[in-house]
Amino acid sequence: MEPSSGSRGAWPAAAAVAAVLPAGGSGERLGGATPKQFCAVQGRPLVSYTVRAMERISWISDIIVVVSPENIETMKSIIEKYGHKRVTIVKGGITRHRSIFNGLKVFTENEFSSHLLQKPEVVIIHDAVRPFVEEDILSKVVMAAKEHGAAGAIRPLVSTVIASAADGCLDHALERARYRASEMPQAFVFDIIYKAYQQCTDYDLDYGTECLHLALKYCKTNAKLVEGTADLWKVKAIITSAFFLITDNLSQEVCVTTDVKEDVAQVGFLLHESLKSQIKVEALSMSLSKNHSHLQDIFSGQCYNFVCINDKKYAIEETQQLVDTLEKSNIPLLYPVVLILVHLDVSEDTSCSIGMEELTSIKKFA
Repeated sequence: MEPSSGSRGAWPAAAAVAAVLPAGGSGERLGGATPKQFCAVQGRPLVSYTVRAMERISWISDIIVVVSPENIETMKSIIEKYGHKRVTIVKGGITRHRSIFNGLKVFTENEFSSHLLQKPEVVIIHDAVRPFVEEDILSKVVMAAKEHGAAGAIRPLVSTVIASAADGCLDHALERARYRASEMPQAFVFDIIYKAYQQCTDYDLDYGTECLHLALKYCKTNAKLVEGTADLWKVKAIITSAFFLITDNLSQEVCVTTDVKEDVAQVGFLLHESLKSQIKVEALSMSLSKNHSHLQDIFSGQCYNFVCINDKKYAIEETQQLVDTLEKSNIPLLYPVVLILVHLDVSEDTSCSIGMEELTSIKKFA
C-alpha cells in the first residue's frame, strides 16, 4: 500500500506551506491496544504512509507530527527507520485541539522545539491516520485558503443526522441534502488559525473538534468548502477500518488441509512447520475432511482460517465441501473467515492457461 500524491491540480508555489499532522490519538474508538496511527499496514506504521504522502509534495516545506508524550520515541524510530525528511516531532496535548495548537507553536515559540521554524503563509491540518491524500486536493484547499483565509474538504453525508430529546426520543432530523460532512485536509492562513487558537476558550480546546469553526468564531473567517471525492474516500475509509478490525480480531489459529498424495502432504507439512512458531496450526487430510464431526471440532475451536492445498488444477470440490460444512454447522462466527486455495502443480506442463469452464466454476464458488 503506497498512497499516491498525483499532480492534477495547480501548485501553490508562491506560498510558503507547512503541514501539521495530529497523531496523538489513543485508538479508544477503534478498540485496539495499539493506537491506529502506529498500527502496521504491510509491515509499515500507518503514520509513516501519511508522512510519506506529504513528503512527496515539494512545496510543503515542513511536516509537524504531533504525538502523545509516551509515543515520541516510537515516532522518532519511525522517522529514522523510513528516512523521513522535513519532519519535526512535537509533544501533543490532552485533546485534539490542544495538540494542533502545540503543532502551530513551533513556528512562533520555543516551548516545543529547540529552534523556531520559518512561519508559513498557509498551514495544512491533516489527520495522521488518513494516508490517502493526493496533491490535487491539498493544492485546492491551500489555494482556497490563500484567497478566503480558510478552506476544508467536504463530502456528502452518508447517514441522516438526528437529534434526541431529553427523554431519549426523537426530537428532529436534519435534511441530509442541505448538510455536508467536514473532512480532511483543511488549510488556513497561518496568522488566522494561530490567532483563533490564541483566543479560544478552554472549553473549545477541550471539547471542540472543528478547526474551521474556530476560524469563523474568533476571526470571522468564512471557510471555503472544497468538494472531495465522496465515493472514493468512503471506500478507502471502509478498507482501512476493516484492516484494523481484522488485524485485531482475526482468529489466531489456521487449518492446513491437503490430500493424501505425498508431494501435496509434504508441502502441507512444511507449511505447518513454518507457521507453528507464530500461530496455532491444525493439519487436516482431505480424507479426514469427509468426517464432518472432525470439522465441527475445528470450527468449535474458533479456527476460521484455512489453507487448502491440492494438485488438481482449479479443483474446488473439497473446498466447497468445507464451506458447506461450515454453513451447516450453525456455529456463531466470532471472527472473519479466511480461505486460501493453493494449487500445487507437480506436472511438467508449465502452461498457465485456464478455460472458461474452470473460470466460471471459480467465479461461482467465490
